[in-house]
Amino acid sequence: MSPRGRPRSFNRDGALTRAMEVFWERGYEGASMTDLTEAMGINAPSLYAAFGSKAELFKQAVDVYRNNVGLQIWDALPEAATARQGFANFLKETALAYTRADQPHGCLIVLGALHGEKGSESACALLRDQRLDNVIKLRHRLERAKNDGELPATVDCQKVAEFYATVQHGMSITARDGASCEALMRTAEAAMAAWDTLTTRAD
Repeated sequence: MSPRGRPRSFNRDGALTRAMEVFWERGYEGASMTDLTEAMGINAPSLYAAFGSKAELFKQAVDVYRNNVGLQIWDALPEAATARQGFANFLKETALAYTRADQPHGCLIVLGALHGEKGSESACALLRDQRLDNVIKLRHRLERAKNDGELPATVDCQKVAEFYATVQHGMSITARDGASCEALMRTAEAAMAAWDTLTTRAD
């Protein structure tokens, strides 16, 4: 017998995907319980029974996002023959992913919760940690390039990683503001123009 209050046809994975789309479009605070339950096709008691809280639902929705959305962005880093090409592809794939017509523009990890919003502290902390993890991924690719002799040993991999992560965050915001894919591609090209300065051995 189905738990009380939960529809017999309840599909957890499908409901999580729909919740992820609501959070992505409206943010943690902007997504009301009515928005979420209507999108997920369940009532509020069912939501709490299945996920415990809005914060836990958000956490699981973020996992769905990271495991299913924009994977080509991060695949671009290890697949390229050089770090420079990997970072260029990383930004190009970001421009494409953030402006797709069939999904909300921008990135849930960047836009999902803003610091200072009362009641969203756990969501803010979760996304902050995810963003820091993204910087680590970029830094690891740069460190690999140093070990391979592609980049000088004096390159500050953390600084370079933080720069390109910040560029990507800005692309997310401008995409949500309505910037076109072409505009984001121009940003990507401009950011790559800084590559030599950032990765050249200091005198």
